[in-house]
Formats: sequence, structure tokens, C-alpha cells
Amino acid sequence: MNQQRVEEPSITHKAVVLGSPIEHSRSPLLHNTGYQALGMDHWHYERKECSAEQLPGLLDQLDQRYRGCSVTMPAKFAALEAATAISQRAQAIGSANTLVRQDGGWFADNTDVDGVQGALQELSGGSFDATRAVIIGAGGTARPALYALASLGVRSVVVLNRSDRKEEFRDLVQQLGIDLEFQPMAELNAAVDAAEVLVSTVPSHAIANQAEAIARIPLVDVIYDPWPTPLMLAAKAQQVPYVGGHVMLAEQAYGQFEQFTGQPAPKQAMRSALERDLGIS
Repeated sequence: MNQQRVEEPSITHKAVVLGSPIEHSRSPLLHNTGYQALGMDHWHYERKECSAEQLPGLLDQLDQRYRGCSVTMPAKFAALEAATAISQRAQAIGSANTLVRQDGGWFADNTDVDGVQGALQELSGGSFDATRAVIIGAGGTARPALYALASLGVRSVVVLNRSDRKEEFRDLVQQLGIDLEFQPMAELNAAVDAAEVLVSTVPSHAIANQAEAIARIPLVDVIYDPWPTPLMLAAKAQQVPYVGGHVMLAEQAYGQFEQFTGQPAPKQAMRSALERDLGIS
């Protein structure tokens, strides 16, 4: 009896995450779960190791099946420079985590803003009303965090960082119309006392010894691996509301998925897959 060979559906559309190191990225899990949930068997999402210097050449090599790129460090600034069109928020922030193929070129956006916004909304149960915030760290996530906070109505932000980098934020602050101060970590207690919400953008080990002092107001910790972080444990022990970085990761992926595919993201399926992978119950 002859058995008919069942062939896998041909892949006609692709997306990819670019960065270095990239083997740890959960983006393939998120996006491929989305494709599976919607029965999009002709779509596939993959990862490629890519430095900032390699990004322009790699983009030129991607064939027409590639509809979008998720971009992580260290290539987010290069992604903005390689784009032929740029969203207002990516331009204001100065970096892009999203490239969408468009009219023979690439449209750059920054959905990290959506990630932080979504995390803050979940933190507040959908009724975010804080006007004073603290951001810990001034690295790549601090700028989209600042943009997200301002978009939700925050008017005053203190950035706690080892060095004063306020000049680097000047143009963004002017566009957002908010008050921004840089203070050293020695001012942690006073800054937290004066704020209503906090976003930590630094690695867990950098603030592990100060977790209890930090976790006195509702907070978002953008770190998700390892889970849970010292900051989350301190918040839980002190019965302070908190949201982990997996929420930001999922929320930023939804916007990318929708821009790449033109389809509404199956949010529950994507988030559930991520939480299972991270061991979050």
C-alpha cells in the first residue's frame, strides 16, 4: 500500500530577531506561538546573530520573504540609522527595536514603549494615575520607559544612575514636556519616598543589595530571567504591587507581530507560552 508523503507547508513569510548574544531570546517562542495560534503555517520566525556593524549588510541579504525584524542590543541604534522611514516615537527615543519591510526599505519603530506601557497598565489594574516616577538606570530601556511614563501622564521623573547623563536625554525631555532629574543611587531613599511608581531597567545583580529599599512603591522590573528577581521577591515580601519583565517582553512583541503580519496578535496564547517557558505559574 502506497502511503502519500505529507509535506510541510512551504514558508512564504519570515521574521527574525537580530542581536548579539541572541541564543537566549524568547522572541522566536512568542512569535511562532502566535503563528501557530492563528493557523499561519506559512510563517516562520528565527534568530540571527548580528552586531551593530553587521546590521546594514544583513538587512540587504534578507530576501523578500522576510517581512520584519525584531532588533535587540547592540543593534538598536544601527536599526534606526538603517531605516528608510521612522516612527515619531523611535525618532524621539533614538533607537528602534522593530524594522518592518516597506516600499523597498525598512520602517523603524520602537515597541519597547508598548512593552513598558502594558506593564504599567497591568501594575495599576488598568487605571494608571501616577504623576511622579523613578527610573533606575540610564541604559537602552530607560528612554522608552521615560516615553511610556510620559504618555501615561507622569510629569516628573527621577533617574537614579551612577553618572549624570541628563544632557543625553535633553531632546527627548523637551519633546515629552516633563521634568527630569538625574540623581546618584545614594539618593535612593529620598527619590522613592517622593515617587508613586518605579521602573527598574538594570540587571538584578546591580541592585540586589538595595532591593528592599527600592521595593517600597509599586514597581516594574524589566528583567525576567532568572525568575523571580531579587526586586520582585522584595516587593512580594513587603506586599508591594509589582510586574515582571516578562509582561514587557510580551507586550512589545504584540505590536511587532501585528506590524509584521497585519493580523491581531493572539495575546493570551503568546503570553501563556512565555510564562510556561519561564516557569511562571
